Amino acid sequence: MLDEATVQEKLRQARVARLGTVDADGSPHVVPICFAYDGRAFYTAVDRKPKRVPPEQLTRVRNIQARPQVALLVDKYTDDWKQLWYILVRGRASLLIASEEQAQARKMLRDKYRQYAEGMLSEDALLIRILPERIVSWGQA
Repeated sequence: MLDEATVQEKLRQARVARLGTVDADGSPHVVPICFAYDGRAFYTAVDRKPKRVPPEQLTRVRNIQARPQVALLVDKYTDDWKQLWYILVRGRASLLIASEEQAQARKMLRDKYRQYAEGMLSEDALLIRILPERIVSWGQA
């Protein structure tokens, strides 16, 4: 197990995670996401990368609206298995409405990802907040 300080550091520094959601019928859906973590909540955005459907119709968004329970996996793989680690976050997701929290989340995402600062994250982008309920970790520091 990773100690709490290491878990918090890895969650703040990680560049990508996998977001797992479940639809109303119980079918799972997993997508890679960029995210920011403030020590209390995780934030991710539906950015300007090309999508096949409008943001409100994305599977992850519809799933969160139907069943807010989600899983977030942050990990590192290397062929040196002594360096493997993962952090699994189980929590509740919600869509953020216009608020100071939404503005702060957008700022954190732009500060972390150059592409967002350069315009890939619009002012009206749909933002998702994940409040962790349980965090499990494994591996080496």
